[in-house]
Amino acid sequence: MEHIVIIGNGISGVTAARHIRKLSDKKITIISAETDYFFSRTALMYVYMGHMKFEHTQPYENWFWEKNDINLKQGFVKTIDTNSKTLYFESDGTLNYDKLIIATGSKPNKFGWPGQDLNGVMGMYHKQDLENLEYHAPNNKVCKRAVIVGGGLIGIELAEMLNSRNIPATFLVRESSFWNNVLPDGESSMINQHIKNHHIDLRLSTNLREIISDKNGKVTSVIIEETGEEIPCDVVGLTAGVTPNIDFIKDSHIETGKGVKVNRFLETNIKDVYAIGDCAEQHEAIGQRRPIEAVWYTGRMMGETVAQTICGNRMPYNPGHWFNSAKFLDIEYQTYGWVHSSAKKPDYEQHFHWKHEDATKCITIAFNKNTNAFLGINTFGIRMRHEVFDTWLTEKRDVDYVMKHLQEANFDPEFYRRYECDILKAYNNELKFV
Repeated sequence: MEHIVIIGNGISGVTAARHIRKLSDKKITIISAETDYFFSRTALMYVYMGHMKFEHTQPYENWFWEKNDINLKQGFVKTIDTNSKTLYFESDGTLNYDKLIIATGSKPNKFGWPGQDLNGVMGMYHKQDLENLEYHAPNNKVCKRAVIVGGGLIGIELAEMLNSRNIPATFLVRESSFWNNVLPDGESSMINQHIKNHHIDLRLSTNLREIISDKNGKVTSVIIEETGEEIPCDVVGLTAGVTPNIDFIKDSHIETGKGVKVNRFLETNIKDVYAIGDCAEQHEAIGQRRPIEAVWYTGRMMGETVAQTICGNRMPYNPGHWFNSAKFLDIEYQTYGWVHSSAKKPDYEQHFHWKHEDATKCITIAFNKNTNAFLGINTFGIRMRHEVFDTWLTEKRDVDYVMKHLQEANFDPEFYRRYECDILKAYNNELKFV
């Protein structure tokens, strides 16, 4: 019986295993050094915030794996010998495979800061990070202040987690405005103020120089690069992005760049070896997407796709139109299509921006100023339907059509106030369309 081995039990690896099982009776083994069972990584923050227990983050009961004949192995893979198709474990054991799927995800970026490995310094990606945070910051008596380094989506999640326990936080962001390498200026500015409204000490254009410890190797403060200011703290969260978790592959024959290099079929340069999820790097980016996408839903799609190929239906990975969602404290964010930041938008891209007077709701619509083609939308505090915008992008609708039919895309609960009429009025006034 052909043996399929999957390294990594995140959304990508587990999705691949489930779909291979649906399509075949192949032997399947999932290897993980993180946890015994698959859990929803995006839900870790809600465990700390008290909204759920860790076991609630596990989508499948523990008996699911044995019932579906999926073997689970705890272990850390040290090296891969692709000639003999053998995995070597840190614990000296080995495992042979017929086909191998690498789905090892990401790890938090570290940039060589002095003190970055001290006790009390952590990322917020793995279950062990959650346990570490719970130990070092159970309340605001043990942790009198935390410092968060890096202004992305993981950073804002960590800020919200700490805020839920009334732990003061200083947020170091190297950009001049929060996430303005992704968001247009109007949205970024709104999020700046929203963070400050939650009593979070947001420091823009600010970099970390070093982390200071006590005599026991525990963090006690950080030093700011620009000013030399010392900020006392008990926890430092390193949230300056993630990088593919592939160190154990570097000495193998598998081609790597920043991630494991794959073609459109998620195949590596070695026969019978595949890579999916955060650790996979496309040889050529798909459309305007990045070659590496550390996004939950693309990991799931890659798992589904590689399962088809392994089971005899060779299928290219096709993620479709870009979309994503996140949360900035209590403001929900959705994006469909492409809305570039003010600094990065191409010459042909024009933006219409509307913001509600309460500064917790806004939209930005991108369109081609030469052809009027609708390019994408960002929404904050107003829920929109994915399938509607996906259809409009596929149909290549123009921006006038989208604005006139915006109500059809609204997904806010019943009795919520609607803002489409206000948005359309502002659009007509600003762009002089009737």
